[in-house]
Amino acid sequence: MNNQIWMRLSAALTLAFVLGGCATSGNPKDPIEGFNRAMFAFNDGLDKAVIKPVAQGYEAALPQTARNGVANFFGNIADAFIGVNNVLQGKMPEAINDFGRVMVNTTIGVLGFMDIATDLGVEKHDEDFGQTFGRWGVGSGAYVVLPVFGPRTVRDTVGLVADIHVDPVGNVGDVPARNTLLATRLISDRTALLPADKVIEEAALDKYSYIRDGYLQRRRSLIYDGAPPRIDDEE
Repeated sequence: MNNQIWMRLSAALTLAFVLGGCATSGNPKDPIEGFNRAMFAFNDGLDKAVIKPVAQGYEAALPQTARNGVANFFGNIADAFIGVNNVLQGKMPEAINDFGRVMVNTTIGVLGFMDIATDLGVEKHDEDFGQTFGRWGVGSGAYVVLPVFGPRTVRDTVGLVADIHVDPVGNVGDVPARNTLLATRLISDRTALLPADKVIEEAALDKYSYIRDGYLQRRRSLIYDGAPPRIDDEE
């Protein structure tokens, strides 16, 4: 499963740069904008036709408490690998915090369905391998929109491959169980984003540019833990 996903990501990224090499946009942060806009339109169509309606049905069918429990369960799994990335970034106090969250929520929180750690004031972080690469000086590279996975940079695409490779949900041996868990996580994550849809539609004259710029700004902020240097300072 992981090998198949890696091959698809590699093929998509290769295709993006082949097409981008033939027709660049002149925008240094988005040199293959034509390809990216086409892929964005594909993803947006898929979302509107399938993913968003399923998320809306999920929201209507389950009470908030149940949806929170599902989100907490997957969030608890994520906390373990957030801790790993904090270790790799040399941020040991944060890593100890993350592993403490996992211990508390897995035990007292019943396998993570209850987020007891947050109730106790233990901070939740947001780290992944793309951020780890950025922490150690790897440049972001070009912006690229991947099929299904959506907006990324070259650095974040490589990080995504690593994230997928170690993802315990994607490595469940039983195929039906694995697919059910992956689909449930996808729908849970998409449901959490439903309130943002109206904001984006109302705020964005160009939805593609709005999401691209927001993604790049957010990723830069995450890499610098909310305090990025000025662009001219970096240069």
